[in-house]
Amino acid sequence: MPEPEYFTLKQAMNYTGVKSYDSLREMINTGLPVVMYGKTKKISKTAIDEFMKEHEVVAKPQESK
Repeated sequence: MPEPEYFTLKQAMNYTGVKSYDSLREMINTGLPVVMYGKTKKISKTAIDEFMKEHEVVAKPQESK
């Protein structure tokens, strides 16, 4: 069965690998879009993928001492 396009908050946490709602809330506060209708909140898989790509950081190699 293919993954759904829209995740519940718990499914979004599993997909992103975050362990707490606080971490997911921080992602939302940083710009991850949420679809809200009534009391339901959903997060698009595509939106998560785009958000993660936009916040990707390339680590600089550390210099040897």
